[in-house]
Amino acid sequence: MVMYPLVYNRIEMSDQSTGFREHEHTADWELEIWAPNYPLLLEQAALAMNALAGIRLGSGPRTARKFSITFNDLEQALVSFLEELLFIADMENLAFDEFDIKVSSDKIAVEAFGTEILAISKEIKAVTYHNLAVLSTRDGLSVRIVFDI
Repeated sequence: MVMYPLVYNRIEMSDQSTGFREHEHTADWELEIWAPNYPLLLEQAALAMNALAGIRLGSGPRTARKFSITFNDLEQALVSFLEELLFIADMENLAFDEFDIKVSSDKIAVEAFGTEILAISKEIKAVTYHNLAVLSTRDGLSVRIVFDI
């Protein structure tokens, strides 16, 4: 099977301050994600996960969901955030493409906006901690995430 790299940037293509790209991985999927701050890194991670899974959203009424995550470190928060989105997708057939994320020292408050899922082309089973590290860069933050498929 030929894999074409997935590269996405929601902002104008000339602005590369946020985005993600797929990296080859032996058995799972790996994404590199970058953003100028942690809330935008979480948002990009969610959008990247949706794109990697090939999620197509419906055009029906928008739905809002609020949830919060208590965490000890940024890596745990990222995994918990993405796992919550996977759980909602699985249980309620909802996915989100807009986020209002507020981060304090040990808690993330999320309001996510989206709609029903029309199709998913690839199932993601879990978000892993494999080599997971949120790194500071000169432009903000970056992370590589491995997804179990």
